[in-house]
Amino acid sequence: MPELERKLGLWDSVFLVIGSVLGSGIFLTTGIIAKNIPSPLFIWLAWLVGGLLAMCGALTYGELGALWPKAGGPYVYLKESYGGLAAFLYGWTFFWVIGGGGIAALAVGFAEYLGSFVPGLSLSRALFEIKIGPFLVHPSSGQFIAVLTIVVLSGMNYFGIRSGARVQNGFAIIRVVALLALAGFGLAMGRKAGIHALSQAFLGGSEATWAGFGLALIPIVWTYDGWYSVSCTAEEVKNPEKNIPLGLALGVLSVTLLYLLTNIVYSIALPMEKMKGIVRIGEAASFQLFGPRGGALLTALILLAIFGCLSATVIYCPRIPFAMARDRLFFRKMAFVHPRYHVPTKAITAQMIWASLLCLSGTYQRLYEYVVFALALFFAATGLSVIILRRKDPGRPRPYRVWGYPVLPLLFVLANLILFMNMILSRPLQSAAGLSFLLLGVPAYLYWKKTSLSEHGSGQ
Repeated sequence: MPELERKLGLWDSVFLVIGSVLGSGIFLTTGIIAKNIPSPLFIWLAWLVGGLLAMCGALTYGELGALWPKAGGPYVYLKESYGGLAAFLYGWTFFWVIGGGGIAALAVGFAEYLGSFVPGLSLSRALFEIKIGPFLVHPSSGQFIAVLTIVVLSGMNYFGIRSGARVQNGFAIIRVVALLALAGFGLAMGRKAGIHALSQAFLGGSEATWAGFGLALIPIVWTYDGWYSVSCTAEEVKNPEKNIPLGLALGVLSVTLLYLLTNIVYSIALPMEKMKGIVRIGEAASFQLFGPRGGALLTALILLAIFGCLSATVIYCPRIPFAMARDRLFFRKMAFVHPRYHVPTKAITAQMIWASLLCLSGTYQRLYEYVVFALALFFAATGLSVIILRRKDPGRPRPYRVWGYPVLPLLFVLANLILFMNMILSRPLQSAAGLSFLLLGVPAYLYWKKTSLSEHGSGQ
């Protein structure tokens, strides 16, 4: 029976983390954060705290990934710690919403920014109208561009993980170089032109409150989301005992430094009163630093960032439904590994089709909003798995042990529980809808569990 092959080296792992995290968020969130933290220095501190939380998660997942270097990452860790139901609910939510919705959101975001260069390909340009029952559907050219992008990137991954990794690595390197160039030129031109001198960042604005700081961390944590991507592809990583923990740590460290540099440039370019509430802050800062061409250059960089992030997401997302199907807890055909390409081609195809349908329906944003609170809960449960597995199976060889145990994993767990409670309190209706979706996974789990036991009993 064909199996996944270990083709990803250390730098593939590092670039997969960078590629999965570094999307459009860094260009959009700081202006929103500035409404809650009216001080440049505290904004930088908030981004640093977000990076430290991601690093706590990366080091924690590093022990789990080295211990269980299998496809599916968190799904595997939850199964080993809490049993099949908890793992299934994570995988159920991931396939239908987190993975599919995330891919759809990135693809539509890419099409939206592409439409600013080519208006004929924008999301606002409807191609035709069709009535489906009581609903009037009018897909746009931008939606078809989003679907085409998903299909192309899925096709690259279909023919082996190396082909997909090469594309992903290339775009990750381009984005890192582009952001470093933006930071370097921004620092140089900002100081030279006297645009909000760097020293003013330490003096301007007012001090942040704990409540404001906590609210600011929510978009920051989601901007760092994707740092766990390598754990999902663990079965395809060479020397996983070393490369998974190191890839996670180096990837998160790189992204944190890039985010800090970018926010320093924002603070140089724009005073606090102009930063507050600006959604497209990257564009505003570039225009201020580089003139009218700055907006176009920044838009091109965002296009690269979204495309590269989408490429990385398409790589790691199908590995979770593949792991579920291999355990006979999901659609059986998704467990198929291509005998020539040694990748889960049917899981890749299924994720591609579902994400494309979400693009055309336009419902992915609402779906994602309903279950985003569950991500924090799953993160907390997975972080706690390190402690549970050490007690449950203390004699199992652990090639890597998380630094600062048990303080560091517990900090990661506590931070995510606080975020979880904050979302429950601030978005009760969406959280209730998300909980209902999670509960729908229980009968689905019982069905697949019963089917699996029945087939096993009949000798199939």
